[in-house]
Amino acid sequence: MGIEEYGGGQGPRPDVLVVTTNDVPGHRVTEVIGEVFGLTVRSRHVGSQIGAGLKSLVGGELKGLTKTLVETRNQAMERLVEQARARGANGVLAFRFDVTEAADVGTEVCAYGTAVVLARE
Repeated sequence: MGIEEYGGGQGPRPDVLVVTTNDVPGHRVTEVIGEVFGLTVRSRHVGSQIGAGLKSLVGGELKGLTKTLVETRNQAMERLVEQARARGANGVLAFRFDVTEAADVGTEVCAYGTAVVLARE
């Protein structure tokens, strides 16, 4: 698995800027739209569960599960951006992920933040 498969985030010059901070240097918030989130739940593939179980005996990274979690987080973030865009935002402040187990059948990932309208100063 190459390094490009381990990451996520936005490309250059996104139409909806997503940041983990409460403000954006060089911009001011002209409108607070409110909370937005993107949610997805992924089940684990039986093969990856067996492989993860065997790998846990000897230690090391669970690469199949890592790749699945990266894909899941990226999907949750894409849904957050779609919701923000649909509500008229061009920015999301205080962006976070929340990850939990979903009834022992998968992993729930929620991307959330505050949708805002930003203007350059």
